[in-house]
Amino acid sequence: MTNRIALIAAGLLVAGCAPDTPRSGGSPADPPSAAYFDNAGRDDLLAGGIRMIPIETPKGSFRVWTKRVGNNPTIKVLLLHGGPGVTHEYFEAFDSYFPGAGIEYYYYDQLGSYYSDQPDDTDLWQVERFVDEVEQVRIALGLGPDNFYLLGQSWGGILALEYALQHQDKLKGLIISNMMASIPAYNEYARTVLMPEMDQDALLEIQAFEAAGDFANPAYMELLVEQHYVHHFLRLPPADWPDPVNRAFAHMNPDVYVLMQGPSELGASGRLLEWDRTADLELISVPTLMIGAQYDTMDPEHMKWMADAVQNGRYLYCPSGSHLAMYDDPSTYFPGLIEFIQDVDAGRIE
Repeated sequence: MTNRIALIAAGLLVAGCAPDTPRSGGSPADPPSAAYFDNAGRDDLLAGGIRMIPIETPKGSFRVWTKRVGNNPTIKVLLLHGGPGVTHEYFEAFDSYFPGAGIEYYYYDQLGSYYSDQPDDTDLWQVERFVDEVEQVRIALGLGPDNFYLLGQSWGGILALEYALQHQDKLKGLIISNMMASIPAYNEYARTVLMPEMDQDALLEIQAFEAAGDFANPAYMELLVEQHYVHHFLRLPPADWPDPVNRAFAHMNPDVYVLMQGPSELGASGRLLEWDRTADLELISVPTLMIGAQYDTMDPEHMKWMADAVQNGRYLYCPSGSHLAMYDDPSTYFPGLIEFIQDVDAGRIE
């Protein structure tokens, strides 16, 4: 229970199936070339692709952790994790899919997350500052409009959307995974759809714990696992949750998470309470993939609408997935994601 309790106490705006083999059509017929594995001349050669990138902020200089996997001059995907304050680790399922498709990708722990510096200054935890951080990381990694794909999941989807609204001229493709374009709409979906589906006696107990501010109570955590997490976050028995997921949430930074997302797992509050970009989606012209899932904490119909709201969108629906659909519906998630990236790279989506 230790890892599960740490996860629940920390929380996250995300959701998830057991590892599966990618179906045909999601990855290229030919294996990646030898060049994909050739790290000669790379300054991260002896670090296994890891770089600590310096970041300038209004509160001083810090460093954030990144790790490159593979080489592909035209496809480079930067992964933005959820939380905020969780880690890149739950993206490690991508290791079973992206290399076979020849996709170069970058793990990245945002400032405040486990592998990066963790300054103790609440002024740093602002959406605008995180956007500026992503831009500094992009420049340091040498990513640009000829190769740069940005994938944000959950809170990372908020960050990716905000980045695109400011810097879409730097992007080749945008992927928003399991994140609605409005926190008020997300809270409404939780209130009107997710909560009524719960056992109402259990819901009253959960709400009583929350009203008392007793978020660390083991009984509260057990109720969340039984009533919420295994239905909408990751649809596997908690004992079977994959190691990358457990590590990511055991390493999360609750100080960042609670300040921005709030302490409750049945809705968001904190600094993100009024965040809403629904009116601005029409400004995004870069090829965009929205990924939604049937059992997600995020409304899949809203995700579908987002794909229509941007100028050049595509929707990927995961019928068996939840918030971590890359784990509970990988046979849909990864082929659809890889197909989108390959279509953009081949000019089939411009």
